[in-house]
Amino acid sequence: MKSITQSLLVAGAISLSSFTLADYTGPGAGGEPTSVAAINKAPKDDMYVVLEGKLLQKKKHETYIFSDGTGEIPVEIDDRLMPAQNINEKSVIEIQGEVDAGVMETPEIDVKEIRVIKP
Repeated sequence: MKSITQSLLVAGAISLSSFTLADYTGPGAGGEPTSVAAINKAPKDDMYVVLEGKLLQKKKHETYIFSDGTGEIPVEIDDRLMPAQNINEKSVIEIQGEVDAGVMETPEIDVKEIRVIKP
């Protein structure tokens, strides 16, 4: 019985130690551009970004111009992702999404989530 208890304690200690080796690798973990200027300067396809700024204008269906004050970039926002409340060019929003950087194309952001910070 004593050996079973010791085995369980050792197994528990080993499993807990593996958690200390893990690290957060999601959004905000580092490496992502923190501004539109950084994205425009060195776009990396499929890079996940989180930006805060404003939608300056609607270019066409689901395509807008976004600015965080450092530059402007086109963003694609599915209608189903738009918030229930109205937003305009003065509304402050947070967007999360992936950079779409094709060869010889202007980079844009495919928005996965949008949150209104200040309507």
